[in-house]
Order: sequence, then C-alpha cells, then structure tokens
Amino acid sequence: METKEILYELRTKNGMSQDDVAEKVFVTRQAVSRWENGDTVPNTETLKLLSELYNVSINTLLGSPEKLICQCCGMPLEDSIIGRNKDGSLNEEYCKWCYADGTFTYSNLDDLIEVCTKHMVSEDFTEDQARSYLKESLPKLNYWKKYDELGDGGEYEAFKEQLAGEINALGIEGMPKVKKLNALVGRFINLEYRLPNGLNAKFLDDGTTYLGNQLESEIVPGLFFGVLGCMDFIMISTYGENCSNPELLLYKKR
Repeated sequence: METKEILYELRTKNGMSQDDVAEKVFVTRQAVSRWENGDTVPNTETLKLLSELYNVSINTLLGSPEKLICQCCGMPLEDSIIGRNKDGSLNEEYCKWCYADGTFTYSNLDDLIEVCTKHMVSEDFTEDQARSYLKESLPKLNYWKKYDELGDGGEYEAFKEQLAGEINALGIEGMPKVKKLNALVGRFINLEYRLPNGLNAKFLDDGTTYLGNQLESEIVPGLFFGVLGCMDFIMISTYGENCSNPELLLYKKR
C-alpha cells in the first residue's frame, strides 16, 4: 500500500478522527487530510511521532520500501519483533532479542552464533551449514562492524554473570548450575500458572525482553526448570515436555 492508504487505515483502525491524530502529532487537521489524500507526506519528525502513536515502524508507514533485517543477528524484521530504545520508541536496526530497552544483549559473536544455529537447522539446512553461514554473514552486519563503538564495555555481560550467580546461590534441588543466560522475549515464554485459588495467571510482560534458560532436572527425567530474571526479579518454574503442566517454583525480588 501507499503511505496515504497506510495512514488512513491505521487511523481508522485505531478509532481516531483526523482531529485526534492532528492533536497527537502537533499538526493541523488539514495536514492529516493532505497526507491521506496523497498530496503530501509527513516530515521525518512527524513520522517518528506517528510511529509512536500507531506502534509501527517508519518503514511500515512509508509502505515498507526497505527489507529490514536485524543488524546484530540478521533476522528479517517485522514491527512485532523490532527492538525498543529506552524511551520506548522503536529502533528499526535491531530485533527484540538483540536490543532490549536501549541495551544490546550480545557482546560475544560466538554465543550469538550458537543461539541462532539452533533456530536455523531444518531438513534442508544442517547444523554445520547454518553455523558456517552465520560465521560468514554476521560479521558483515553493522553491530559487529561497529562493536567497539556500540558496545557497553562489558557491563551487560557482567550483569548476566551476576544474575546467574544469584540464581545458582538459591540452591534449587535438582536444578543444574546456570552457565549461560539468553535473551528471551516475554510473549514466547509467558506461561500460564494455576494459582492455589484455582485461577490461572501470567506474570510476564509480553513485550519485555528477559534473560533466561531451560535446564533439565538432574533428578527427575523429563522435568525441566525454566530460569528467568531481569533487573527486578528472579523467577524459577518447572514443567514437562513442550512446557506442559507448568508450576511456579519461586518468584524473588532482587
């Protein structure tokens, strides 16, 4: 679709009038009308405001003229998985897994390659082929080319080590030591737990990126520990194959 059609569709989909949009992005109603008629296109600053208003990328507002990929892991980007800056705005350079709330989650290329390889293996693409492809392609992406400039001096990796140490210090029976924590987006790990009163509840924010891992029990075959943490809390759960019968084991504020 063209920009004029996209702007009209987003406005009506969100139940807003032209006056409503004009007030939100600090223009006149006539300006909004001209956009939707295709007479003009919003300027760069207004596109940023529209992106925040509708929660879509500027690329989407412009009719997706570019095929966006994460400049850290190479994943094709859609609006639902684009990373966010500290102020909540979308950062169209990175995915949620590599860039969360203004923080880069990977500082070791080999670690990222190992994570990505698991997701790329298929009947037509072996593990060796996936790893070889990633080793060749990822260093060409902007993040890794500019790592010294974009990196945080190892602060995030230090936090991951600290968090893993806190989790291990809990001494959960049957749970192996945490050796690595990966970036995990809430909506993919937000399990529903049965409460003592019989109601079900979820505890995570679907749009937030956490640190976590899955560990197989050292005592009970087929039982897994879901380890999760962030700046605010640590959460440990257990479940069976394919996350069946999840049980919240521990929720601890940090």
